[in-house]
Order: sequence, then structure tokens, then C-alpha cells
Amino acid sequence: MVKFLKPGKAVILLQGRFAGRKAVIVRVFEEGTRDRPYGHCLVAGLARYPKKVIRKDSAKKTAKKSRVKCFIKLVNFTHLMPTRYTLDVDLKDVAAGPEALATRDKKVDACKAAKYRLDERFKTGKNRWFFTKHRF
Repeated sequence: MVKFLKPGKAVILLQGRFAGRKAVIVRVFEEGTRDRPYGHCLVAGLARYPKKVIRKDSAKKTAKKSRVKCFIKLVNFTHLMPTRYTLDVDLKDVAAGPEALATRDKKVDACKAAKYRLDERFKTGKNRWFFTKHRF
């Protein structure tokens, strides 16, 4: 079978707290691990999308509206819907594996690093689809 769930692939989460949110695959565990004996992957996604800036009020207000909030989580393959899009954001060193989610401090640091990387990507204007709210 062809493996199409690869790092960098944009996916939509189907179950859980972040259902309907877009995320990008960081690392794939095809065979599973001892804790999770099924296929799953580590994803980093957008918990809060940037808002649309309609009026050019002030730089401060514009900066506040264009902020993103991130999450990092391990997700079962059956709870993902892959898309045709890929994101060329390097998140491998942000969350190298499940050990990044071991403690609260490590998870917060990983989320902050992912937020910084995704913020930079948003400000360049590339991958516009990923940073828009999914309307359905």
C-alpha cells in the first residue's frame, strides 16, 4: 500500500477537541508504539485561526488579529482526513517525538516553538488555505 501520510502533509482532524481543525503531520508511527499499538502520528495544528483584518486601524490591532494559537497532539490515523496540500514548515526539531508531550513544560515549549514557525509562515502569505477557518 502507498504511504501518503508523510511529514508536512496537511490534514483535518475528525474527532476530539480539535475536530474540524487543520493540522500538519510532524512525525508518523506506521506500526505504532508500545503505548499506542496502532498507526498514529504526531500533528501540530491551529487551535485558533488568525482573524480577517478588514480595517487598517493600527499596527498593534492588526498584529493582535493576525496571531495564531497552536496545539500538538498524537492522533490515530482513523481520526485524520488527509488533504492534497502540503506545508513546507520544518517542525521536526520542535517536537521530535512523543517525548515532547511527556511533561507539561515540554509540551508548552513545543507549542510555543510551533506557534512561532506557523506565525512566520502566515506572515509570508504562503499556504493561505491552511490559515483560513474551515467553513462547513
